[in-house]
Amino acid sequence: MRNKIKQGITILLVVLLVHSGSLPTARAFTIGEERELGEKLLYQVRSAFPIIGDPDLHRYINDLGQEVLDVAGIQFFEYRFFIVKSKQFNAFAAPSGLIFFYTELIQSMDSEDELVSVIAHEIGHVAKRHLASRMKKGTIVNIAALGAALAAIALGGGGAASQALLTGSLAAGQSAQLYFSREDEKEADLLAYHWLKELGRNPDGQRKMLQTMRRITRYRMGQVPQYLLTHPDPEARLDYVESLIAAEGGASEAPDQTKDFSFLRFKYRIMALVEDNAAAKAYFANRLNDSRSTSFSKTMARYGLSQIFRRENNYEQALSLLNEVIATLPRQRILRVDQAIILAEQGDFEQARDLLETALREQPTDMYTAFHLAGVLEKIGELERAEYLLREVVARMPEFSSAFFDLGRILSHQGKKAEARFFLGKFNLYEGKLDLAQANFKEVIGAPQADPAIQRESEAMLELIERLKKG
Repeated sequence: MRNKIKQGITILLVVLLVHSGSLPTARAFTIGEERELGEKLLYQVRSAFPIIGDPDLHRYINDLGQEVLDVAGIQFFEYRFFIVKSKQFNAFAAPSGLIFFYTELIQSMDSEDELVSVIAHEIGHVAKRHLASRMKKGTIVNIAALGAALAAIALGGGGAASQALLTGSLAAGQSAQLYFSREDEKEADLLAYHWLKELGRNPDGQRKMLQTMRRITRYRMGQVPQYLLTHPDPEARLDYVESLIAAEGGASEAPDQTKDFSFLRFKYRIMALVEDNAAAKAYFANRLNDSRSTSFSKTMARYGLSQIFRRENNYEQALSLLNEVIATLPRQRILRVDQAIILAEQGDFEQARDLLETALREQPTDMYTAFHLAGVLEKIGELERAEYLLREVVARMPEFSSAFFDLGRILSHQGKKAEARFFLGKFNLYEGKLDLAQANFKEVIGAPQADPAIQRESEAMLELIERLKKG
């Protein structure tokens, strides 16, 4: 509970800092101002919310986001997509293209098209700059009000701590109308619908997602105040999307097993990370025992169970189930990577290395494989190759903070203390630990043996931290 209160208070402090800053609220933010605000919010949110930083999950959701952006046209912002560990059913778009998806929302979905519909909807809000527009109109005075609501949602919606945050927010002069308007929602839904069609995806995923939202909203209406529902009126939104589908003669599409595999693997890996083991096992057992389940559905349930057994360190059972899945789906290369990770965790480094080396040769840009191969190489003492791979990971996925930490550790083992401190600073920066990052970068600048390029970059990082702290 203490950690949840800390998360909420941190966000409230952040948004109040934004409220008291110099950005104007009498007019809409400029593009530059919104970018600046988004940069500040990013680091603070990362320190307050439990962001899931797994490179595989991060890559998947960002690839889907890029797919939508490819048809959405030129954008003002560089979009970033994050997964937040939370039992709250929500997704939200923050300023300048920061989009967050809660694990509870993802777990409610049954298909990739449903997930893409939500991604597209949130991109629609950012592309149309609805938050900036509402600041101009005065419907929401500023980002502080929205941030306080998000903090309260993160604390569970109805508890004393969340209500205290809301009270403090309102007492600070914020509006209680903390949600997008119906027109905002309609505009974002229409954009999402057209982008789904342009991508060749089934807009029925959008309809199904809205049906789920309507059901969840009805179920929780007595627990969550209306002004916490940042995406209002799913009933009207559902009617609108259904009318769009009906106008074009309905939406139907044969199931795409490739998309189903990628999505269910993504969903089940998240479940293995966030769900209670007993509850997750019951979920997958129901899939296996349900006479209505298809052969493919049962195969993926076995995959989900393999990830639960891995979490329990029951590697023998995890590998047995995963081998069944691989036998059924031999063309899914990523399963060999999952297999190698379990082998490495049980100490079979040589076999794990062989599988990961093969997978990386087949797909050299797969940083999920590269990261885990680096971990295996570190275990068997091949530090230089592990360092090389981790440098590639941090270059391609700079927001995957664990890779910075691991790289710093390897450099430290090699006696490269100043550079190790630099990457530890990067780790702390991306974790939102600004004071620690600041101390790390100051040590790099003060180290006589530090590379001049690293010192210059450390100076730039210190300037960034100063901007972030000023709010």
